[in-house]
Amino acid sequence: MTRAAIHPELLTWARERAGKSPEDLDHRFPKLALWEAGDAQPTIKQLQAFADAVHVPVGYLFLPAPPHEQLPIPDFRTVDGRAIHRPSPNLLDMVYACQERQGWFKDYARAVRLPELAFVGSASLNDEPVAVAARMAEALGFDLEARAACRTWEEALRLFIGQADALGVLVMVSGVVLSNNNRKLDPEEFRGFALADTQAPLVFINGSDSKSAQMFTLAHELAHLWLGATAISNASAAPVAGFRREEVWCNAVAAELLVPLVTLQADLVVDEALDDAVARLTRRYKVSSLVILRRLLDAGWLTRTAFEAAWAAERGRLRAIAERNGGGGDFYRTTLSRVSRRFARALVESTLEGQTLYRDAFRMLGVAKTETFNHIGQEVGVLA
Repeated sequence: MTRAAIHPELLTWARERAGKSPEDLDHRFPKLALWEAGDAQPTIKQLQAFADAVHVPVGYLFLPAPPHEQLPIPDFRTVDGRAIHRPSPNLLDMVYACQERQGWFKDYARAVRLPELAFVGSASLNDEPVAVAARMAEALGFDLEARAACRTWEEALRLFIGQADALGVLVMVSGVVLSNNNRKLDPEEFRGFALADTQAPLVFINGSDSKSAQMFTLAHELAHLWLGATAISNASAAPVAGFRREEVWCNAVAAELLVPLVTLQADLVVDEALDDAVARLTRRYKVSSLVILRRLLDAGWLTRTAFEAAWAAERGRLRAIAERNGGGGDFYRTTLSRVSRRFARALVESTLEGQTLYRDAFRMLGVAKTETFNHIGQEVGVLA
């Protein structure tokens, strides 16, 4: 029986990288403690199973020392003003998957001579957020009344995604890595990212976040595209210090896009109780209560002291709800929403025309069956 001659610290590194304790893996690898101590070695088959369990390429485990992994895109996330250095395997794999999809779509766009999108990179940090938000709203065909008429946050988010898709943005929403429901994405680690490109601009939204929070994430990442800036984000609507200038600017643009200050001021009611105002405005604008609180501060309706107290209380309330509901779930569970309608339509057409291998199409779509592929083709109007 062939044993794998590896450095024990690679096993510990891979386990910790996946956020696993020895107890989490004991039932599958009862000799893991001996392997990590160097007192025993796994077989090649056991090592492959271990690599699959901790989501690491098995080749990494044969390196002389643990690799220093970095995100392949700029990282604008912070916690208490400090950068986050160690990305999880789930985040890394999601970024790599979206980069592959974007690369494919760029080649496709060139082949079919799709025009470049002028809005990507059309703004700068020196532009006023209000002016940029107005340009974005016009380009997207934003209609506040249409959004207010949506019965649910899910419906409003679908409307918003459809507007971005029509503009040429690949919007991908998922709460899991590819189609693996056992690899849930953590909204505490990241809320979304943008991959800027004039032919294949892509936005990924962490679908494990709440539906109302996803509205703000989409607006925030679209602002990154207007800057022409590829980046990963975890910023919320809070007007707090510690974030990079780009994040503060994108937050301001997103807040104005979703809740224009002039419109909000016309909607304010004198002497209305805060809880009543937040509930009413949340339903109208289809954004999270935290976004409404931030805009009430911007409008001068709340003092800084009152805002900070209300913000802390609301964050605690929402966190308790998320814990009860298992983190908010992901209403967009279909493959189509995970890869975007625009991408899926192009990929199915290319595959049916023989330009793309079915094997590659299945991998990028995250499907395993021809039946699922055909169903996607029907959903996007390529197959009858």
